[in-house]
Amino acid sequence: MHPREGDPQRAGELLRRLGYTLATAESLTGGTVGALITSVPGASDYYRGGVIAYAAAVKSSLLNVDAAVIAAHGTVSEETAIAMATGVQNLLGTSVAVATTGAAGPDPLEGHPPGTVFVAVADPFASRAELHTMASPSSRAAVVTWAAARAVGLLTRRLGELSADQI
Repeated sequence: MHPREGDPQRAGELLRRLGYTLATAESLTGGTVGALITSVPGASDYYRGGVIAYAAAVKSSLLNVDAAVIAAHGTVSEETAIAMATGVQNLLGTSVAVATTGAAGPDPLEGHPPGTVFVAVADPFASRAELHTMASPSSRAAVVTWAAARAVGLLTRRLGELSADQI
């Protein structure tokens, strides 16, 4: 990850440049991505809010993640991460959304070892997810912090691509 990729200030600069708004949907990170985004002065210019959808039922009812997607792929999956991102994007009416889901530990979740994380970004043109695996996670807190940085990193990379396309 490039040094500024996980930098919420850089993400904010790109959101402003593009004139985009942002929403977050978080499971294993429990609001940490939103906290990183709002740590930047002036984040209210682009950040609309977030949903902490820890339970599968909340993912379905609030973020409109199809129960069939969860049944087929699990909550810890690329498909669920993308559905969470597009769900919160639609719910809050934003240009861009970022989502996190995964296994924070200490026990495996749905057969995935602790440190297995899917992050997703939905924007006006596409949705994408990435799988990240933290080697030897020391604690739940370490996984959460690491996963939130990966989410901000994916967001920043995608915004950079969109910004470059506008030049």
